Amino acid sequence: MNEKFLSPYNPGDTEKRIYEMWEKSGFFNPDVCVEKGITDENAPAFSMVLPPPNITGRLHLGHTLEHSIQDMMVRFHRMKGFKTLWVPGTDHAAIATQARFEKDLLSKEKKSRHDFSREEFFSMVHAFGLENQKDMQQQMRLLGSSLDWSREAFTLDEKRSIAVKTAFKQMFDEGLIYRGHRIVNWDPKGQTTISDDEIVYEERKAKLYTFKYSKDFPIAISTTRLETKVGDTAVAVHPDDTRYQEFIGKTFDVDFCGEKLHIKIIADKDVDMEFGTGALGVTPSHSMIDWEMAERHSLPKIQVIDERAKMLAGNDEIKGKKTTEAREIIARILAEQGLLIKEEEINQNVSTAERSGGIVEPLPKLQWFINVNKPIPSRGNKTLKELMRAPIEANETIILPDNFQKVYFNWIENLHDWCVSRQIIYGHRIPVWYKNGTDSKIYCGIEAPQGDDWAQDTDTLDTWFSSGLWTFSTLGWPEKTKDLLTYHPTSFMDPAYEILFFWVARMIMMSEYFLGVPPFKTVLLHGIVRDKTGKKFSKSLKNGIEPEEIIAQYGTDALRMSMVVGNTPGSDINFDQQKVKAYKNFANKLWNIARFILSSTEGVNFDSSFKDFTETDQKLVDEEKAFIAEITKEIEGFKFHIASEKIYHFVWDTVADVILEESKKIFAEGDEAAILSRKQYLLFTLENILKILHPFMPFVTEEIWQLTEHETLLLVEKWPHTEAQK
Repeated sequence: MNEKFLSPYNPGDTEKRIYEMWEKSGFFNPDVCVEKGITDENAPAFSMVLPPPNITGRLHLGHTLEHSIQDMMVRFHRMKGFKTLWVPGTDHAAIATQARFEKDLLSKEKKSRHDFSREEFFSMVHAFGLENQKDMQQQMRLLGSSLDWSREAFTLDEKRSIAVKTAFKQMFDEGLIYRGHRIVNWDPKGQTTISDDEIVYEERKAKLYTFKYSKDFPIAISTTRLETKVGDTAVAVHPDDTRYQEFIGKTFDVDFCGEKLHIKIIADKDVDMEFGTGALGVTPSHSMIDWEMAERHSLPKIQVIDERAKMLAGNDEIKGKKTTEAREIIARILAEQGLLIKEEEINQNVSTAERSGGIVEPLPKLQWFINVNKPIPSRGNKTLKELMRAPIEANETIILPDNFQKVYFNWIENLHDWCVSRQIIYGHRIPVWYKNGTDSKIYCGIEAPQGDDWAQDTDTLDTWFSSGLWTFSTLGWPEKTKDLLTYHPTSFMDPAYEILFFWVARMIMMSEYFLGVPPFKTVLLHGIVRDKTGKKFSKSLKNGIEPEEIIAQYGTDALRMSMVVGNTPGSDINFDQQKVKAYKNFANKLWNIARFILSSTEGVNFDSSFKDFTETDQKLVDEEKAFIAEITKEIEGFKFHIASEKIYHFVWDTVADVILEESKKIFAEGDEAAILSRKQYLLFTLENILKILHPFMPFVTEEIWQLTEHETLLLVEKWPHTEAQK
């Protein structure tokens, strides 16, 4: 028995060395596994791309959960004989990275992006992001992630840049990408557009004002945003509301806070008769709903708020004021004129920008959009919405847990044209050029047009556009590479449920449009890791925990196991260090089991063809094979939380507490045939538990495997074969 077993198991002395051994072997790369004869060239493929973490900072416990599940799946399939590929990568996360860098720049140097040229600022942000990227690469290694580093990708590297430009041009040429004036979510603090999915709703106290535009205006309306009312062009009522039938179709001229308004009374089914007075003041330029209503009723659209959230209209007292100030001024004016009927405090969901925290202002802007409702000739005249539905409806892609499929379809039904332009510097610049700086002649291409009189669009693309191409751009698209043919569609995706719309839906959209196939076969959505009281980890609460802190104290295996056992898919988990401590004890228990078995069987080699088991041991062998078949089926059915818990109890309760105690009695009794049978059974069991635990606890299992003087790495050993699996 190796002398190392005389000391307790120490993950701190083991894990870095073991990972370096794995990486040096090259076996994370499926091509090397084929070359070395470990994997059959014609074996089925199992592939996965890592959800790329943002280069804004470091990996957190949520990433640890993802890596634990994904690496478990990768190791399991590698041992099952699949050509197994796990592609690593990171996301440039344009808005978040630029915002983080600008915040640091302002605090350290009292400067902003405006103090530098575009090229200088881009380079500075890029360098900042790449430094974070290096930290994350080391964190991934610390977590034991068996990623094929030879295929590492970055959403802003040269290959992904070509893919992005190719995709944009194809969609532009087919009329799916267009430039137009539409209302968008504008972040006044970040000075850029953001998508619906990048809005965080915060419940705040607000005032609901009920008022009339003038004393002779026949209808009172209610609103929380009085400042927008200087841009109203209509009042909408429900067509079935008997209170207002006589006014529908009439137009009233009013002088409202210094603006002469022409208010038309319209009937629209989108009006909620129960809210306020049942009448809605329509401000087309500052509300998504009102914009669509104005489109239906051909109403004029008047912008009264600018990009800095300051007033463009109203009397001298209102113009130039911030919206919140203007609201108070208008409320006072209405009260003075006797037009303010009621003022009450309510709870309201306020739209804020996820990255900057600024209050989102719906504004009409000239932006680039993807049309999600246009029939596409190259895809059988289906729309992008229909393409997004197709693989789920046909069960070509399974979303788990099942209840998220309904959520996914509901989101698609309410999907608007996707605004893909952002007013920031960092990111993929839109590949469109204008002749002489005007819209008279536009060129879209992968390379810039010839001549000096072309000016490129200054906007960059929404980060989700580039990450939407992730499953196939990482495999070589737009080239038809061997990787693309072998590994796409990918097999598995394991993101958090909160990213279903941000990323999963867009990957399905892009893959179905560009390749005509879904990006993955199974999406298993996991929950959010919270603190032990159920609160989200946040800097403001000072409850954040670095994965490195936990690993230094308990080891990676213990942290990984704590993330998987009992973690039902789609459910949030409360992180508790006591649970991690319990699995450190489990790693020690495994170490002690191995020490006992190896010391008890010294001088005996494991014989996989051994047949002379006693009746008792043969029964144990058969039960063990049935157990392995059972947990294999559960892993293949994505019930990792159940399989891992069963393995834990088998090792601790059955092997340690029962079988080893029985073995001591057998060894003491001195029956040579029974002793030999039991020694072979113990070696058989040790091999099996190391193999079935390896995907969950890779470091301690590999260390024990190496100390038993095996010639191969456990990393590429075959999964235990049982009769039930034939």
